[in-house]
Amino acid sequence: MTILITGGAGYIGSHTCVELLKAGFDIVVLDNFSNSHPESLRRVKEITGRDFNAYDLDLRNKCHVEKVFEKYNIKSVIHFAGHKAVGESVSNPLMYYRNNLMSTIVLCETMKKYGVRNLVFSSSATVYSQKADMPLGEDTGLGAVNPYGRTKYMIEEILFDIYNSDPYWSIALLRYFNPIGAHESGRIGEDPNGLPNNLMPFISQVAIGKLPELQVYGNDYPTKDGTGVRDYVHVVDLAIGHVKALLKVQSSKGVEAYNLGTGNGYSVLEMVEAFEKASGKKIPYKISGRRPGDSPVCYANVSKAKKELNWEAKRGLEEMCRDTWRWQKNNPNGYKKVLNAESIKVF
Repeated sequence: MTILITGGAGYIGSHTCVELLKAGFDIVVLDNFSNSHPESLRRVKEITGRDFNAYDLDLRNKCHVEKVFEKYNIKSVIHFAGHKAVGESVSNPLMYYRNNLMSTIVLCETMKKYGVRNLVFSSSATVYSQKADMPLGEDTGLGAVNPYGRTKYMIEEILFDIYNSDPYWSIALLRYFNPIGAHESGRIGEDPNGLPNNLMPFISQVAIGKLPELQVYGNDYPTKDGTGVRDYVHVVDLAIGHVKALLKVQSSKGVEAYNLGTGNGYSVLEMVEAFEKASGKKIPYKISGRRPGDSPVCYANVSKAKKELNWEAKRGLEEMCRDTWRWQKNNPNGYKKVLNAESIKVF
């Protein structure tokens, strides 16, 4: 009985692989390494002491995906794979719609063909309307404001339609807030391509000397210090949430959405201060104008995940910052940009 992980070499995917292996599951990973690196999977094996197979393939290639389903007794799927940069989605929306939607459609068609109906989907808090009241509950109005968020919203709608056509499906939609941190070993963490899109890797790259200063977009929001407030959750807590969701879909039927966050909001300047304390490094920053589309405040109501998944975030802000810094300090240039051909299979 094998769990298929699409996009398993990525930031959240690799940490989820660790937690699944620790929990005793067998896994197989599919990834095309467009925004990840196979070195992360080698380190997952190092951390857990367990082996598994990974395949370098495009999820839109139905023939190759079917070969994996033919080879393994797949019980459930956790679907991370997809383009994920908001700014890039605005400048190249067709690429996002083509990749994120088509890869999911091919995956679900293949699952249906091979009788696999348990799915945990990597969604996002970007599906929520910016006009919604805080905290955001799963029944809050939806209204994504960028192509990336709209692909997540559209996929959620596709998955509801699949269930309505076949009630034997069991699907969990996990709406992440802002994952940060790294594995406590310092061996796996967030390794963005190019300039970081998210706050914490930007801060940590300033701390290590790769970037000169942090750009803070807006200090005139109606918040405690004028900077944007977000709900940050440790990536290991997030990974454990996927294990809990997997157990849920394996024992029930239907489609349910769950927020995965802490339920607390921290401003940009509070994050800078917390990271400075954890790292002992001064983070220079420059105030710039607001970015279009950014909301002042965004944080989760996480009561549903606690009640139905028996999950809640355990790691606090200090631990998030400390683990981020350990990863960055030990890996100033991220993963080595060398493909370990022995560990990655191709068709």
